[in-house]
Amino acid sequence: MNERRLSAREIGEITAYVDVSAPPPAGRAAAHLVFGTNQSGPPVEIVAERYHRGLMPLVILTGGVNRHNGVVEAREFRRLLMARGVPERVIRCEDRSANTWENVAFSLPYVHEALAAGLSVTTVSKWYHRRTVHMLATQVPGIGPFHALTWEPAYGGPVVTRAAWTATPGGRRRVLREWEEVRRRVAGGSFCGLALVDGAWRRRRGPGASTAPREPPVSDEFASVRR
Repeated sequence: MNERRLSAREIGEITAYVDVSAPPPAGRAAAHLVFGTNQSGPPVEIVAERYHRGLMPLVILTGGVNRHNGVVEAREFRRLLMARGVPERVIRCEDRSANTWENVAFSLPYVHEALAAGLSVTTVSKWYHRRTVHMLATQVPGIGPFHALTWEPAYGGPVVTRAAWTATPGGRRRVLREWEEVRRRVAGGSFCGLALVDGAWRRRRGPGASTAPREPPVSDEFASVRR
């Protein structure tokens, strides 16, 4: 599918499927789980703004050494957030992960800390990064409804937007990979099924609703691809 021309209907269906955006209700505070990336600016701005509005009592930063620039992603997030007035006491930092699955796996103690404190979870990721919500729900079966804030990345060229992702080679490749692989993982049972209900992500019962987290194979390109 990467090579052939997509119809307007196909583009619309793919965009709707991979778009994880599900903002929390206005005024509701939540723990924020930030997925690792070397494009730290947009997620930092989202989180800092919400902290200063009293909507982020806890933030979980994820990401180990980025293979492109050698920066430890979670530590860079922390540095930038503290420079914007976010106190260290509200920051939890997972700085060992090498892929998206590990972003969740290595931050599980902090996710459970948030849930035990009565906080819901809001993820912060690229808009098309659908694997993030499946990996979170798969590894935390009791998470309940959760929300997602998103941003638009760029890969050495135009920003990858919902309206124009097919026009950028980097965007097209990443969006199509997300669409193909997440659906395959849900069908195969390694990702739990999810549905967007009343503006929140919820685990789906029935076919595709896995009951136990099963880590993708270490050799799997989709699981290990860097952000």
